[in-house]
Amino acid sequence: MINQKTTAVRIIPVIGKTVGETVEFGGLLGYAPVMPVNQYSCEKFVNRGGRIPAPIHSFKN
Repeated sequence: MINQKTTAVRIIPVIGKTVGETVEFGGLLGYAPVMPVNQYSCEKFVNRGGRIPAPIHSFKN
């Protein structure tokens, strides 16, 4: 959390575009670049009992 707001990402699949191209959503939605998706899996980490920590709340301004 930064400034008491959670950070997030919206992943929108775009058919027919490749990495590096730009997608225009129109109006107030604007545009975004097509980025590569991580090909690695966290399955081994989770199966070993790994934990992903909760967001840190001490970074408040």
